[in-house]
Amino acid sequence: MQRRKVLKLLGMTAVSASLINCVLRAQTAFSSEEIHWGYIGEVGPERWGELSSEYQACAIGSQQTPIDLQEGILAELGAIALNYQDTPLKIINNGHTIQVNYATGSTMTVNGESFDLAQFHFHHPSEHHVMGQAFPMEMHLVHRNAAGRLAVLGVFLKEGTSHPTLQRIWDAIPAETGVEQVINDVSLNAAQLLPEGQAFYEYHGSLTTPPCSEGVLWLVMQQPIEVSAQQIQRFAQIFPLNARPVQPLNNRFVLQSE
Repeated sequence: MQRRKVLKLLGMTAVSASLINCVLRAQTAFSSEEIHWGYIGEVGPERWGELSSEYQACAIGSQQTPIDLQEGILAELGAIALNYQDTPLKIINNGHTIQVNYATGSTMTVNGESFDLAQFHFHHPSEHHVMGQAFPMEMHLVHRNAAGRLAVLGVFLKEGTSHPTLQRIWDAIPAETGVEQVINDVSLNAAQLLPEGQAFYEYHGSLTTPPCSEGVLWLVMQQPIEVSAQQIQRFAQIFPLNARPVQPLNNRFVLQSE
């Protein structure tokens, strides 16, 4: 147990105001006044740190996400306790991904801390790799606690059978960028997008988009969910590439639930 506490402390950092502000901005419509960044060319990930002084962590941070998840250190990690409620579908194409903003009242408890689910969004292909291999897509469920600390639950999407809950989201993808659409007659529960298996990786990292702020607790489910080839292609038509390359692990530890 003492070893586990040491590992936890090595990954902990203070949450900056920029990280909290970034999450708040992510829940609003895309603003043309924000600094333009993307995934290719002069505004791609290799240049993010040069686009703004607020983005310096993208270039010089030592605990950046995503990473290649190799075999982790087996640890007695507490179970992830989820209390997700149904929510009306609030969806936005923010110019970087398709994002679903979540109503208040849904929580995730991990390591004795409670985090509120704020939003979830998607990447193509997956940002995290497992043993050097990427999945077709990855979903990030972004949570925030009362102190402003972030915890992100990552779920891989692999090709298989069509996913009915994902299809309800895809059917409502807005044609217009930057405007949240509220579909009151469509409700969903994020728990329906999670795998049956509860094994996960845990490590301390960052946001995967500018400003790449560190101090984020990452929990990545080991088991993927299945979605159809058509569902993957639907997203890829809008976002052919919206995944940041894997980053160096540096002196971090990746824990793996037993």
